[in-house]
Amino acid sequence: MMRVVVIRHHDVDTAGFIADAFEARGAELAVHLVPDDGPLPALEGVDHVIVLGAVNSVNDEGPASVWITEELAWLRGADQAGVPVLGICFGAQALCAALGGRVEAMERMEIGWFTVESADQDAVPAGPWLEFHGDRCLLPDGAIVLARNDAAVQAFRIGRHLAVQFHPEVDGPQLKRWLDSLGAREAVAAGTDPDQFLADTIREEPAARARADRLVATALCIAAER
Repeated sequence: MMRVVVIRHHDVDTAGFIADAFEARGAELAVHLVPDDGPLPALEGVDHVIVLGAVNSVNDEGPASVWITEELAWLRGADQAGVPVLGICFGAQALCAALGGRVEAMERMEIGWFTVESADQDAVPAGPWLEFHGDRCLLPDGAIVLARNDAAVQAFRIGRHLAVQFHPEVDGPQLKRWLDSLGAREAVAAGTDPDQFLADTIREEPAARARADRLVATALCIAAER
């Protein structure tokens, strides 16, 4: 059985469609909430890691910098141990920073449903994908861009890892939890109508589930390469 560790940063978050796709392939998922659940789990016996989003920036200072620094060190440990990581949004940025890249703030948040320019439609479909971020990755040496748009690099691989800036995991109920916890204000500021955003997300659910499944297949294919 494939053992997968999911790292989340908010108690309202789940791995959603991504979790479903891993479980459909026989995986057993263990979820760890950072920083509430204490030290990050040991990597021994772990076959894959999923790192979800966060309201924080990788560059945050103050109290959050403590757990962010620990998480980046843990991701470097995963890389050194050969444990593949699927990084989503903040998770992608954390993987980028941990492996030698940088993360910078964007002039304007990207919130809503967007298509991307894919280098390989079979590996990373053009979407549309749900976006909800204000930072972007400046990739480390050795990273390969798989998708981008005018706002940011949207998907990349490095070593055995896959990172995506968008949110393939999110369904309607997950987005509603975000919007209810101050996310609606950020959506409006970015020029996105929250009600329409939610309606679009609910409408996209069947296709989004299929795209998430394709992305997990890609992550596992990359992880299998040596």
